[in-house]
Amino acid sequence: MTMNFYQKTLLKGFIVSNLLALFMVGLFKYTKLQDNGTLVFSIFVIVPLIMGIVSSWFWIKVDLKSKPIIGYSILNGLLAILLSYVFLREGVICLLIVSPLIFAFIITGAFLGRTMFRKNNQRLNVSVFSLLFVVFVTDSLSEHNYVNLVADEIVINATPEQIWKHVVAFDKIEKKDNYWLFQIGMPSPSQTTVTGHYKGAGRKCIFSNGYIFDEKIVTYDVNKDLTFDIIGQPLDPEIMGHIDILRGQFLLKDNGNGTTTLIGNSWYRLHVFPIWYYDIWAKSITRNVHLRVMEHIKVLSEKG
Repeated sequence: MTMNFYQKTLLKGFIVSNLLALFMVGLFKYTKLQDNGTLVFSIFVIVPLIMGIVSSWFWIKVDLKSKPIIGYSILNGLLAILLSYVFLREGVICLLIVSPLIFAFIITGAFLGRTMFRKNNQRLNVSVFSLLFVVFVTDSLSEHNYVNLVADEIVINATPEQIWKHVVAFDKIEKKDNYWLFQIGMPSPSQTTVTGHYKGAGRKCIFSNGYIFDEKIVTYDVNKDLTFDIIGQPLDPEIMGHIDILRGQFLLKDNGNGTTTLIGNSWYRLHVFPIWYYDIWAKSITRNVHLRVMEHIKVLSEKG
């Protein structure tokens, strides 16, 4: 069955916008505009905006209403995500995290494009595309660096002496994951081991899928402070090039009444922008890693 004009026009919007986006992202990644592999905010904001505008340039010919524009824009976003999975080797959970951002700006771009092309003002159209291109290039060439700390604490009905050994290392966590990202496949912390109980000893944090974070103890203050640097992290597509875990720390504060406040700190560096979006996810994931480990330490310590 041959396609009619309406179908051909929709298809052209999908194909051209995704080919342009793939070209822009590929150009960014493979020319290494960011030497440290950082993915700047333009990849997730400017490129989807341009996709929406370009698709609108075709769709304006069939005068789509608002609901079809939203629906076709979401479909366009799904196609972009599929292409990212195939050609850019992005992880499934990573793509799930980025999808709301992609959908939002493709839809925004589609409505912006409809407004632009209805006015039929070539000067306006050129100005908008030129501005977006300048932002993309400037952002791509700018320095990006973001390091953050996430801290959590729980109270344990045990003394620091009873808790300390479980802080340094603990046997496998048997409790089922209750964080939704862990439940759908993101690896969760499972066990830790150490080569010795002293400053400079090696430590390993083993995750549920067998991935291992190699660590080195840099502070070993018995019953008070265990701090370790991450010296090696797994080459997993969900985290590789997106986040570096830099340091972890457990602090024990004796409350003087038979209980102890256990504080977990983690430092990380993000390589994906915009920070206002991705740091929400980074904090949430880090916090749930903390709580899974700390609640396990609590159970072990309170058993005596």
